[in-house]
Amino acid sequence: MIYLRNIIAALTDHEIAPLDVRISGGVIDSRQAVEGSLFIALPGERVDGHNYVKAAFENGATLAFVDREMPADLNLLDLRTGYFNPDEVEISLPLCLRVDDALSALQTLAAYWREKHPIRTIGITGSVGKTTTKELTTSLLSQKFNVLKNPGNRNNEIGLPLTLLDLEDLHECAVLEMGFYVPGEIRTLCQIAKPHIGVVTNIGTVHAERAGSQEIIAKGKAELVESLPAAPEGIAILNMDDPWVWNMAGKTQAQVLSYGIVEGADLSASGIESLGLEGISCTLTYQGESHTVHSPLVGEFSVYTILRATAVALVEGLDWDMIGKGLETSQVDLRMRQIILPNGVIVLDDTYNASPASTVAALQLLSGLKGRRVAILGDMLELGPYEDSGHHSVGETAASTADALILVGERSKTTAKAAIKNGFPESQIQWFPDSQQAAQPAVRTIQKGDIVLIKGSNSLRMDRIITALEVSD
Repeated sequence: MIYLRNIIAALTDHEIAPLDVRISGGVIDSRQAVEGSLFIALPGERVDGHNYVKAAFENGATLAFVDREMPADLNLLDLRTGYFNPDEVEISLPLCLRVDDALSALQTLAAYWREKHPIRTIGITGSVGKTTTKELTTSLLSQKFNVLKNPGNRNNEIGLPLTLLDLEDLHECAVLEMGFYVPGEIRTLCQIAKPHIGVVTNIGTVHAERAGSQEIIAKGKAELVESLPAAPEGIAILNMDDPWVWNMAGKTQAQVLSYGIVEGADLSASGIESLGLEGISCTLTYQGESHTVHSPLVGEFSVYTILRATAVALVEGLDWDMIGKGLETSQVDLRMRQIILPNGVIVLDDTYNASPASTVAALQLLSGLKGRRVAILGDMLELGPYEDSGHHSVGETAASTADALILVGERSKTTAKAAIKNGFPESQIQWFPDSQQAAQPAVRTIQKGDIVLIKGSNSLRMDRIITALEVSD
């Protein structure tokens, strides 16, 4: 539990006792404030958090970080250099804490609080598979440790610090997903979280529109392994099957543990068998020992998630019995949901987001299922120079994995052309400019017993089609 005295110490280097005002965590949305919250007033694209400080206080927040003048009727303690006087601290709650920059203050406080907790920290980054890896790793480690993880998409320069404010003395390790948009971002997250273990999943073209190129993405992701402490304390867990990732082995002072399905990986997988919607089984080999495991994760591509989580578990001292049991019984919060409609239609809801790699993997899973396979695919965004090639690769895969295609968005016209070029019948392709216009035609297309994959970038709102299917049924 963080106290006001901790906040002042973190931001001013002054220890002032007692100041036993407790905070129950940080929020950036006034609607999420609860009793004892710290509200961080951040400027946004549409709204400025400073306009909602009073609302946060009304909802129970005790403190707020602000970096501009506030109305006179709000209590304020100025923590800025030159303004703060440790001998003249008067507290009246709720209280605004004036800082130079609210986001920087949040990050400074999170780094301070992390240093107060001698925990093992695992950082996870990559283009695809970060969240599932975080969830499965947490599931395995939770058998032995009390684990903190970042919930949902709290994986950026705001979300990760907010997560660390939830650290308590009972926590023994933290599993933290680290997102990437621009160079330097992951390095900043590492300066705050101080990871001992760094896991890199793969390097794709997600966010290339903002980052610029796959080379820049790889450089940005490498900031995780570059920030790790030297061996033996630091350990970089790297995908030997991905040349971009494996190249990072020469960029770290940490011990390198490789994983993959190629020969020579420290932790390897073989005998990979997809069991459809029942999960996946494979044989894992490490230091001369082989163990067959099963996981409810679906699709052969999930073997990499299993490898990554197992690698962390081995490093952190779990034995194979514990790992096998953990993989078998893990209740991972999968982004791909299975919905069974009353008429027997199985919907694979993968509408959270989409990239070329994840869409190809989802189509490969679809190909192994029995029934007429319908793929409803929306545009994949933020691919930058890889936009055409990414949509083309999805079309190539769809040609051999689906029986009918419903495509949504201007970019998916490239997917249609690639599918037709690879032998997919044009008569089995429907195209619509947006998901709203695609919804009812999709309802009319789906037949009893079909297997339906629905996937696309989040802003395409492909979930509208799922809603239409559920309502019509």
